[in-house]
Amino acid sequence: MLILLAAGLSMILSIGIWFLADDQLAGIFVGTWVPSILALGAILLPRPSE
Repeated sequence: MLILLAAGLSMILSIGIWFLADDQLAGIFVGTWVPSILALGAILLPRPSE
């Protein structure tokens, strides 16, 4: 759940930087964290055994 929260906060921060701070490059940079955080979660979280 922490991984999804971190990815969601990164997305919200990215959108906030893009529109509110008017810094598009920084917004894109923070937005690229989302897939990285989700990939880290896929690697670290154990998968259920069948």
